[in-house]
Amino acid sequence: MLYLHDVWVNWFEGEENGYNVCHFHEWRKDDAVELLDQVPLVLIDEKLFYYIENQLAELPKQLLEDIRKKAFLRRNHERIQLEHCFVVTDGKGILAVDTMGYTIPVRKSRLVPRQEQLAFDMFKAHPVASYELELEPEEKEYHILSLSPESVKGLTRKERQLKQLLFMALDQLFSSKNSAEIRYWYTEWAPERYTDIQSMNAADIKQIFFEEAMDGWTSRHDRLCENLIKGQPFFEKLWEVEHASKINQLNEKS
Repeated sequence: MLYLHDVWVNWFEGEENGYNVCHFHEWRKDDAVELLDQVPLVLIDEKLFYYIENQLAELPKQLLEDIRKKAFLRRNHERIQLEHCFVVTDGKGILAVDTMGYTIPVRKSRLVPRQEQLAFDMFKAHPVASYELELEPEEKEYHILSLSPESVKGLTRKERQLKQLLFMALDQLFSSKNSAEIRYWYTEWAPERYTDIQSMNAADIKQIFFEEAMDGWTSRHDRLCENLIKGQPFFEKLWEVEHASKINQLNEKS
């Protein structure tokens, strides 16, 4: 068994999409970063790595058995044994995983560049382990509450979070089936199309609205998101967290 030592991790919990497990350059000062005193390193193929990175599904039983109780967290000078915690790499991507006592990758983290390179060097020098999944994984489907990697490509951490918030709000709007409200918000989004919008049916508006909002992230997206979530405390809190993080980053640079 290969091991890494003194590994900093920044856990993202319950993330089924790898793009939400932020790389080191997107870690924030207020993230809860932890130090793994020791963690097993597992070398796997690309198919299994993609499955672990982009699913919250059952891990191979043999993999769990191989790494069981071999990782230790260091906290306040105390060494804490973890049930199923490990690092996996396919030589291209890398991920730390903690099942938190379950059999799925509940928490995921990227590594700092120095530790990533160390793991990649070890990948080149050692054979890849073979693990079988009990069931062949189904092709992953993306939807309004689980955006495709293409729709968030090139966006910053803040922009990805706000885009997902916007589509949570749009999902709520579309689910209401309130034609007048859907028409109103699409007019807010595309005021230059006011005349055309009046003659469009709600189903067509929803489809066009969805497709247009899915493209990138601009100040227009930001403004729509801010207005659409007003009066909804949970959404407003998420909005405030993301905008506060940007202000904090600017203050640190000044």
